[in-house]
Amino acid sequence: MDAEPKRIALITGANQGIGLQIAKDLAAQSLVVLIGSRNPVRGEDAANLVGKNAHALQLDVTDEGSIQLAAEHIQRRFGRIDVLVNNAAISRSRQMPGTTLEERIKSTRVSSLSLDELRDVWETNVFGVVAVTQAMLPLLRQSKAARIVNVSSSVGSLTKNSDRDFIYRSTFNPVYPASKAALNAMTVAMAIELESEGIKVNAACPGFTKTNLNNYSGTQTVEEGAREPVRLALLGPDGPTGTFTDSAGPIPW
Repeated sequence: MDAEPKRIALITGANQGIGLQIAKDLAAQSLVVLIGSRNPVRGEDAANLVGKNAHALQLDVTDEGSIQLAAEHIQRRFGRIDVLVNNAAISRSRQMPGTTLEERIKSTRVSSLSLDELRDVWETNVFGVVAVTQAMLPLLRQSKAARIVNVSSSVGSLTKNSDRDFIYRSTFNPVYPASKAALNAMTVAMAIELESEGIKVNAACPGFTKTNLNNYSGTQTVEEGAREPVRLALLGPDGPTGTFTDSAGPIPW
């Protein structure tokens, strides 16, 4: 009897941080992992680090041509995707050397933010997720049990930020946190549309993890941060769809 074909996972922004750890964890579960990376050299380095089940894939989620070429490459080589992890994200697009945390937070307030900065972050964190998902849906539809995981954040929870006692409420702004709130909305929209096809779509909060996104100021390891996205990527047939969770359980939208 032929062995069951290995499942195939595409992770965007997988050349470092949580994305790289997700790739390692899924490869350890015998999945073939496609390391999505804007920089092909960094992607190749990450794939070599993950091992024989990993393949580098040049993919810039803000570049329609790059996304289309990636989808065509996957179609030719693999014919399908079983798991899509939309992990690529940025917290800001411009560097502010020599500024304090308070100054950086102030620069993202509605009254003072740069609209170019807002567009850049949302282009990656929201529109990029939709663009990649649209392009990969024909490949996901070739899977018997497709899963989509959108890597979100509890700082985008509108319910939590409406609570005056929420520890991160003072940092809520239209740039990164609001982009994650919008991503959550996209997750619900995807889950509703794809539920009848058996494609499960969920949002995962990794927690405050030490990555380049926060200048390595997080309190968790990447191993801890990858735990919930990996769990959702490996959901069985009885698993949920349209949820927002971290490793401790459900998060309010």
